[in-house]
Amino acid sequence: MHESGLIEDLIRKIEAAARANHGTKVTAVDLTIGAFASIEPDHLREHFEVASVGTMAEGAELRIQVSEDPLGPDPQHITLQSVEIET
Repeated sequence: MHESGLIEDLIRKIEAAARANHGTKVTAVDLTIGAFASIEPDHLREHFEVASVGTMAEGAELRIQVSEDPLGPDPQHITLQSVEIET
């Protein structure tokens, strides 16, 4: 499934960012969905909740912004904007 690969990659990036900053738990994640990313926020959230079980991101608040600008940065991607952590 396409979404599973996207979410697994996203969680790897989130955990790498948390570890690089000596985090022990991810509390919140800010994402931007590009105009042509072809995934709805609720669908992304559902996949994230399932895939994050047992990871540093389990239970993290997922804050999603959707870009409607087809000329904006990375219009076909989900972009990780920030990660809030506990240390």
